[in-house]
Amino acid sequence: MPVKKKTRTKTKISAPRKKAARKKASSKKKVLPASASRTKKGASRSSRKKKTTTKNAVPKRKPTAAKVVREPQKKTSSKLHQADAIRPRTKANEAMHPVVADEDLFNRPELVERAYYSDDTALVFNMDVRAALRLLSESGVLVNCIVTSPPFYGQRDYEVDGQIGLEEHPAEFVNQLVETFELCKSILADNGSLWVNLGDTYWSGKGEHRSGESKQGARRFGLRPQDKKGDGLWCKPKQLLLIPHRFAIAMQDSGWLVRNDNVWVKPNPIPDQVRDRCSISHEYVFHFVKERWYYFDKNSVGRASPSGTVLPPLDTWEVPTVRGVNGHKARFSEELVRIPVLTTTPPRGVVLDPFGGSGTSLLYARKHGFRTIGIDIKEEFCEMMATQLSNAAVEETKEDLFEE
Repeated sequence: MPVKKKTRTKTKISAPRKKAARKKASSKKKVLPASASRTKKGASRSSRKKKTTTKNAVPKRKPTAAKVVREPQKKTSSKLHQADAIRPRTKANEAMHPVVADEDLFNRPELVERAYYSDDTALVFNMDVRAALRLLSESGVLVNCIVTSPPFYGQRDYEVDGQIGLEEHPAEFVNQLVETFELCKSILADNGSLWVNLGDTYWSGKGEHRSGESKQGARRFGLRPQDKKGDGLWCKPKQLLLIPHRFAIAMQDSGWLVRNDNVWVKPNPIPDQVRDRCSISHEYVFHFVKERWYYFDKNSVGRASPSGTVLPPLDTWEVPTVRGVNGHKARFSEELVRIPVLTTTPPRGVVLDPFGGSGTSLLYARKHGFRTIGIDIKEEFCEMMATQLSNAAVEETKEDLFEE
């Protein structure tokens, strides 16, 4: 019996079923676009939401962006402060941070043994000024401010061998001063200052003065250098010798820098008994330094400007004179040394007066917390300085006890 071959027959799908299948397939295909459509719509809504969110987020991002902008400024500002602290100092900055002498300076045996007077913050030497300056230099002394008034040419006789001021010719006097201050260079800090008060003298050429005028008695002491005949050049009768500026120029030639020729105006000068010129009512206070950059604190004595800034003091100082007391005929005024001491002496700095006289500059410096060294060839003046400094030390001790 023949075997019937199995044949695979395809199931015939009726037209309606095909149509339904296509519809189903079509619906499936449409689902995807519908979904995509919804996604797009959703994306549109989402986009709007995102835009809203973006708008809302902008302020959140703006601070971030702003921080990014400001942050470098803060860092820059911070860096500037750090730079002030750690940057290599310029010479100008270094000058405002001067070195001061050790506290044991005033207890060094080689100085105390030679001193006329000494305590923990003061030394007084009764010596020729040049010998004393050499002693200070050999002992390694460092001072920050030198303020002094040397004897004026031909104005006083202090009756001491070796005194300066009675040289035969004013040029010799100027040379003596310059040589003396040259010895100060080794003990003055590189950023220190030298202040010199100096007055002028007229050449007379008329011989010894015999007037009984009491107000000029201190200046009439027998035959003065300027009473002699003179050389016919600088030294002519009635010639104003211009010693202060000759001295300043000689100091320039010696290497000093002249910063000011401050004018001290005296509202109460000793009257000149003259008939053919103006009466002199001023002296000079020269400010010298060793280097271009030096310590100067204008804030301590400055003037307030309309904008609130501090201006430096003027170079014209109106300061009353102080009449001589206790045998000293030419005393400093404390007001006259105020600007030199306060502007150019750092805290715990040392003030030197190589022509100490009555000790005004030393006493003023001590009152303001500075240490002091005085020199004078006349023992009577050293005694005056010692007395005033000793009294100041007693007052300081009382104040310390009161505070405790």
